[in-house]
Amino acid sequence: MASTPTSADVVVIGAGIVGNAAAFHLARLGWRGIVQIDKGPLPDPGGSTGHASNFVFPVDHSKEVTDLTVDSLHQYEELDVVIRCGGIEVARSAERMQELTRRMTSARSWGVEAHLLSPAEIQELVPYCASDLLIGGFHTPTGSVVDPIEAGRLFRQRAQELEALTVCPDTEVRDLVVEEGRIRAVVTDHGRIETEAVVIACGVWSPQVAALAGASIPLTPAVHQMIDVGPIPELARTGAWIAMPLLRDMDCRMYERQRGADLEIGSYAHRPLLHRPAEIPPVGAPGQASPTSFPFTEADFTEQMRHAREMFPSLLTDPEPERRSAINGLLSLTPDGGALIGELPEVRGLWTASAVWIKEAAGAARMLAELMTSGASEIDPHGSDVARFAPHERTEHHVRARAAEGFPKVYGISHPREQWATDRPLRTSPAHPRTQALGAVCFETAGWERPQWYAANESLLERFGDRIPERRHEWDGRWWSPIIEAEHLAMREGVAMIDLGAFTILDLHGPAALAHLERLAVARIDVPPGRVVYTPMLTPAGGFRTDLTVVRRGPQDFRVITGAADGGRDLAHLRADLPAGAQLIDATAAVTTIGVWGPRARDLLAPLADADLSDAAFGFGTAQDLHLGSIPVSMLRISYVGELGWEVHVSSEMGLALWDLLWEAGLPLGAVAAGIGVYGTTGRLEKAYRLMGAELTGEHDPVEAGLALPRVKSADFVGRDAYLAAREASPAALLCTLAVEGADGAAEPARFPTGGEPVLTAGGEEIVDARGRRSYVTSAGPAPSLGRFLAMSYLPPQHAHVGARLEIEYLGDRLPAQVLSTGRTPAFDPENTRMKG
Repeated sequence: MASTPTSADVVVIGAGIVGNAAAFHLARLGWRGIVQIDKGPLPDPGGSTGHASNFVFPVDHSKEVTDLTVDSLHQYEELDVVIRCGGIEVARSAERMQELTRRMTSARSWGVEAHLLSPAEIQELVPYCASDLLIGGFHTPTGSVVDPIEAGRLFRQRAQELEALTVCPDTEVRDLVVEEGRIRAVVTDHGRIETEAVVIACGVWSPQVAALAGASIPLTPAVHQMIDVGPIPELARTGAWIAMPLLRDMDCRMYERQRGADLEIGSYAHRPLLHRPAEIPPVGAPGQASPTSFPFTEADFTEQMRHAREMFPSLLTDPEPERRSAINGLLSLTPDGGALIGELPEVRGLWTASAVWIKEAAGAARMLAELMTSGASEIDPHGSDVARFAPHERTEHHVRARAAEGFPKVYGISHPREQWATDRPLRTSPAHPRTQALGAVCFETAGWERPQWYAANESLLERFGDRIPERRHEWDGRWWSPIIEAEHLAMREGVAMIDLGAFTILDLHGPAALAHLERLAVARIDVPPGRVVYTPMLTPAGGFRTDLTVVRRGPQDFRVITGAADGGRDLAHLRADLPAGAQLIDATAAVTTIGVWGPRARDLLAPLADADLSDAAFGFGTAQDLHLGSIPVSMLRISYVGELGWEVHVSSEMGLALWDLLWEAGLPLGAVAAGIGVYGTTGRLEKAYRLMGAELTGEHDPVEAGLALPRVKSADFVGRDAYLAAREASPAALLCTLAVEGADGAAEPARFPTGGEPVLTAGGEEIVDARGRRSYVTSAGPAPSLGRFLAMSYLPPQHAHVGARLEIEYLGDRLPAQVLSTGRTPAFDPENTRMKG
């Protein structure tokens, strides 16, 4: 073993597949003085890498996960540690077959070869399965098995060949030294290593290690059961390690795969079996082959074994083969099932790549190394950003509650709009008692209960029902209500109140506050007090890091407003490199917001206000402090729904009183409460407003998104050079609004896409831009004011023109579509006269 260095440019904690790949990619990108430590021996230090299911199914409904998986597969192939055998997910039920058809659309959106198979075709590829049980299957020919231990050895070797890496196995981390919010050293049982960068990549132990620095990594160890049985003569006769595709028996939440003469059977169908990192024994503990291979609990596998015998009767019965091994193997689960990649929000210089499966490990490691090196990654990291979780979501209680709920979803069927049920409610706005009394159906974001629609508004269907198309297919109507569209139409005709208490409110003060915001924002922030600025913030490569609203409240006072879903990310982004002369305060709990919009919004608010709300006195894009009745408020004249109106910000203790005041004033005007279904979907899409993580990603720039400003400010900002280059170049794609149509050009479509579907030519061909990016639906939803169903998508210039005829593939159907508008021009009220009147 190499002696432990006393200093390092970066310390990588963990020698599993992720840590090894991270060490290599850091070395490849120019890092030197890399020290990798693990408390276990090499080549297999005892973590999940040594026993985890080492197969790669390349398609996920998440573009990010698919991209990471495909990238990992390419890296494994380059290392020559992979056997390509193909993989098949099979369906025993009609519901599952619909899900596999949906996976087929995701494969086409993300550019992965895939095919739907009949039972006979499955039987041909997997001759020993009972195809009579099946309706069909989803086949990815690039499905593979990987040798993760050998891959890790090669990654380490390549980093060492670059003279960049010192490896220290059998070395335990005892402490992480933090000074003034930044990592300074790693203390091990072999000495102290001075460093300003640390990567925690130690899987199920990651929370324990992060806690040494006062930080949190929100994951929990969870059991995945697997057994090996054999030798099986039929498999032995193939003479191959794996001679047939991997098979996922999705309805039974199981998989079976050949391992030479043996058959491996794995299950995600058992009850959630969660552990704590402190419960994991050291290497060499009696009764365990490795620290993360817990004793097998037979009772949890009885039903699964029966299903396996059903699927492979000729291999598993008469006689039943000997059981070679059986373990309760540990893997990592997070509150939302996603990976954890990036810099921890609590400590600068402390990074992680955790809760990463073998299938995406190499890609995740490359993403991490790129973020650490340049601040941007080729694959957009939005979905895996470790900063995405609110503080309560990082607690052990919440992590375990959501992990227990999420474990059945690993092989389950999850609707894109599906809501989590556990550990709710936690965060509610001051108006919550009133919205509950109106029958609010709440969706949850970052712990906030946000009314999506109101049962009390069902009567609006009598008024507007003939303008709302029926969703005949259950899947299309799941987690949706026609009441949303009725609320939308009521707002367009009158006035609506929207509970926006979930906004993240960040106040920035001090002499350095302006310079800090100017350095991050594309738009000019040095505007007169009382102005409201919408601005993207970019990565160094010119992609979107976030978008938000800034209110200049005074010479040195600014309020930043962003959505609940991005609040954690944006807080971490603004807090990073915060100068000494600026103070950042999270005022989210102290301030709540109510939106009042519609052609009669001024009629509702003006009689209550002690200030002039006319257009001349209170213009669009401005903010004023005033009183509504006796309640002090800050009002912003902006709109995310394209109507006249204001965001009304108020201290939380007066939030309920404000709701009651506005509600009482609105009754004679026929005011309604409208939900986030209107704010975030119908109103937004009619106005072609972009959403972070959907239209706005690190893979597109402001020119393509239609958000380039007329002029570039003189102040320097992150991503400026890339932004200037994008303005000079011809865009490879433009964001467009499409109308999804029914047969023969009918305005009402037969089906209602949810997002992520491929956009095709009128002849059904895939659309790929000059940068190799495929066109797909970024957002979709109804536009009740137009009587249409809209979708947004980036299209190459030859397709990005009004009237272009296209198709959208949805659950096996080809839906006709046409381009309604391009760039920032909305399909509804393109001159923006309604909200600026």
